[in-house]
Amino acid sequence: MAINFNNALSIHPQALALREKRSEILAANLANADTPDYKARDLDFKAILSQTLSNEAGLRRTDQRHVASQQTVLGADLLYRNPQQASLDGNTVEAHIEQAKYAENAVQYQASLQFINDDFKGLMSAIRGD
Repeated sequence: MAINFNNALSIHPQALALREKRSEILAANLANADTPDYKARDLDFKAILSQTLSNEAGLRRTDQRHVASQQTVLGADLLYRNPQQASLDGNTVEAHIEQAKYAENAVQYQASLQFINDDFKGLMSAIRGD
């Protein structure tokens, strides 16, 4: 009997990929903290994951020749973050908030890795007949 990894690993690989992309976006925010008129961006993890689970991805790029949207990541819209305190140069990055979001995302990334590791341990146990 063949093992279906999509069923065995559940949503964890998609969550891991999403966490990876989110860390890139948050790192870009931190790198541009002093760039005038830079607007902080983020992803809505819950909305993307629920969209992935319901398979209602909306418009999809079905051909290489189709124009790819610059405003989406993994099929989800990149959102602008509203600053708590406005900056005179138009930059919306607040370093302390971005650092906290980055740290939170890193912990959640590690959790997703642990879930996948546990799933593989369960599969290995089933294969060995333990």
